[in-house]
Amino acid sequence: MEFITAVGRPDAIKTDAIVVGVHADGELTPSAKTLDSASGGVIKGAVKSGDMTGKRGTLLPLLGLAGVKSPRVLLAGLGDKHDFNERHFTDAVRNSIRAFNGAAKNVTVAALDWQVKGRDSEWQACSVAIAARETSFRTDELKSKRDPETTGAHTVGLLLKARNAAAERGLRYGGAISNGMELTKRLGNLPPNICTPSFLADEARKLAKLWKLEIEVLETKQLEALKMGSFLSVAKGSAQPPRLIVLKYKGSAKGAPVVLVGKGITFDSGGISIKPGAAMDEMKFDMCGAASVIGTMRALAELKLKVNVVGVVAACENMPSGAAVKPGDIVTSMSGQTIEILNTDAEGRLILCDALTYSERFKPAAVINVATLTGACVVALGGVNSGLFSNNDQLADQLIAASREAGDPAWRMPIDEDYQEQLKSNFADMANIGTPGAGAVIAACFLARFTKAYPWAHLDIAGTAWKGGAAKGATGRPVPLLAQFLIARAK
Repeated sequence: MEFITAVGRPDAIKTDAIVVGVHADGELTPSAKTLDSASGGVIKGAVKSGDMTGKRGTLLPLLGLAGVKSPRVLLAGLGDKHDFNERHFTDAVRNSIRAFNGAAKNVTVAALDWQVKGRDSEWQACSVAIAARETSFRTDELKSKRDPETTGAHTVGLLLKARNAAAERGLRYGGAISNGMELTKRLGNLPPNICTPSFLADEARKLAKLWKLEIEVLETKQLEALKMGSFLSVAKGSAQPPRLIVLKYKGSAKGAPVVLVGKGITFDSGGISIKPGAAMDEMKFDMCGAASVIGTMRALAELKLKVNVVGVVAACENMPSGAAVKPGDIVTSMSGQTIEILNTDAEGRLILCDALTYSERFKPAAVINVATLTGACVVALGGVNSGLFSNNDQLADQLIAASREAGDPAWRMPIDEDYQEQLKSNFADMANIGTPGAGAVIAACFLARFTKAYPWAHLDIAGTAWKGGAAKGATGRPVPLLAQFLIARAK
């Protein structure tokens, strides 16, 4: 899908279809008024007859309006303009593009008329691109007979009355972010027999070649030389060898990098502490943290932001076998700290802790790790907010601001020192789980022990990285949050 600007009057734009808005009280948006005037009052007539109520989510197609160059006009109901918010905006874009069912290949959206309190044209344009792109994402890559293409558009234009630098910039941001989200979703959705640690490394190599990123892939012997005993312990039960993938983007001649660390458990059986069978197939999504780091690097490279970023992905499987790590085993992390493994299903923190220690070598300005880490975070926050933990208030504030700007919400959670008591072990420096209660917090407190050298934040995306049920699939979050954070730093 391509995103362009369409400059001119809505009645004069040559496109397959144009989308304009109507509010619940029958008030027409400016572009709708222009089309109504050009067509001799057809749109007001549709409102007066009750065919278009303006109720949120309603759609009314009109064909062949006299005086309008576009053969199709779609009226989108926006609801009450006084409580029209970000979600309503993106829903209206998404529903409008889908409404044509693929019949209109080039669609122009007059969305700058759709005012959201506190949002400017840059945000509107960015949101149009991301919402529109969702309509073309497909999940049938591995079907023997692919579904016919019936939804989406090939080109989405944003209607501008005149050149608008902020809107043009937003459209570029949204296009790049949606490309990163699409890569993240594709990797997340692939089955674990295809998306192995080696496959992830190969995909990262392709990305690096395409976008001229530096890449290094560390294999078992190199991980052993680095004494990553915690990471390697998780990989022991699998026939698939682990990989530590390092991608480097250099957008500035100076400045310490931001390091993004992704959890890449390409399948999580729970190991010896095996999971229940119900919905275990969804544990292919346990690498969505890794996928989001790779997707963010993709967006970053396309935008050519003037920042330096390193992406670190720790990838392996967590499987039960005669060689697998056992409850009661004690391993030594790269930092030299020892860990008593009380539950092999608390494995994400075991691979991340070594990746966090490894990140010290980059002398980072900040480190952000992204992980589908705990079911407890799903209990706490559901599928709306990602959990945010941090040892640095400034970094946490920047990430919260980015989450709000991106419409990819996160909620800050505590990591008070008192919680550390739960990780005490009689036999090692720490245990990998605590006593019942505050499971997401305890996992973050575990990671915090390996991040004292730099400002650090942890995003627990267990509730937001994918959806189950009939809508099963990766969401692409938190690529928008991370990309917006980097955009703000570059500015």
